[in-house]
Amino acid sequence: MSLTAEDRAIALHLTGERTVPGVPEENYWFRRHEAAYHALVPFCRDAVVLEAGCGEGYGAALLAEHAARVVAIDYDEPTTRHVAKRYPGVGVVRGNLAFLPVRTGSIDVVANLQVIEHLWDQEGFLAECHRVLRPGGRLFVTTPNRLTFTPDSDTPLNPYHTRELSPSELDQLLREAGFTVESLRGLRHGPALAELDRRHGGSIIEAQLDVVLGSLPGQAVWPRSLLADVEAVTAADFELHDDDLDDTLDLIALAVRS
Repeated sequence: MSLTAEDRAIALHLTGERTVPGVPEENYWFRRHEAAYHALVPFCRDAVVLEAGCGEGYGAALLAEHAARVVAIDYDEPTTRHVAKRYPGVGVVRGNLAFLPVRTGSIDVVANLQVIEHLWDQEGFLAECHRVLRPGGRLFVTTPNRLTFTPDSDTPLNPYHTRELSPSELDQLLREAGFTVESLRGLRHGPALAELDRRHGGSIIEAQLDVVLGSLPGQAVWPRSLLADVEAVTAADFELHDDDLDDTLDLIALAVRS
């Protein structure tokens, strides 16, 4: 996926906090996030969907192809302006996730992908999700698995993360917020990415981190072979599994409002 000249003119800057489409060096993380959006699509058909923390907006736009309506919320004003301009099929609102600017019981699906780990008050946010969902509505949450993303530490290494969660911690957090956890799955590398792991010293993730750590976003010098492999990754290269959740990369929870 490459950007046209028009796309580049309205593209968001790569900050290190969010992933964006069309950046070769960012493609692994973009596709990893995109895989989760594809898993959410079946639950969004003809539904009113709220994406709480939409970032660049590519995910909301994907969901809008299937949903009756998508409302995307983000706190950052340049981000909401970007989403409104680049994705006209998405209704975008600037708002604080601590106080969702949405009527009680008006939403069928709340999507929250790779955001909850950035929030200081995760419990308060989930209470807001519970409020805006209709009875029987679904909450879809994805987040890095603390056990593999920041192993052997309770303190996130990512400076943008406030609190990361293990599978059991995410499950407990959702249940204590009044949700029934319908499924909790984990995202892993499929065969093609497993081969790239072998090709790059055991972990294509670590190979990328070795390049970018200590450099400003977009300024690192990439080995040509690594960049070619990263750019070739697709969303289909990731798999969702129900077993051995502690060893998975990202957690993907689907919870129902009673």
